[in-house]
Amino acid sequence: MDNIDQRLITILRHDARRGISDLANELGLARATVRNRIERLEARGDIIGYTVILRSDALALPVRGITMIGVEGRMADKVVDALAGFPEIRAVHTTNGKWDLVVEISAQSLTDLDAALRRLRLVPGIIASETNLLLATPRSTQARL
Repeated sequence: MDNIDQRLITILRHDARRGISDLANELGLARATVRNRIERLEARGDIIGYTVILRSDALALPVRGITMIGVEGRMADKVVDALAGFPEIRAVHTTNGKWDLVVEISAQSLTDLDAALRRLRLVPGIIASETNLLLATPRSTQARL
């Protein structure tokens, strides 16, 4: 993947609905070149799909954190299923090392975050957790809204 492909992907991450003409104009390339590059990136599996960002996904919840979770025995699947019911949880990741799961969590206030963490700790199978607040995000590959 060269620099032009990387620039193209960056533009598409921010707005995957941009027209080929707009992309070509911004990149200083011919429309056919941009179309061929997109098709090649899709064929190679570098681009595997496009998505829609819903308003609920884009809510600017000012209090964000990462919670590491320790799970009892083989309860990980049940814990992940239980966490799916938490509107404050944006993503759940499995991991290795001391913690079994890493959860991205967000809320409107510290009080709301505290309430979500209290509920989280009551989930059967969770034996330990540690939360770090996210203070700023100087770089992200997620779409800017």
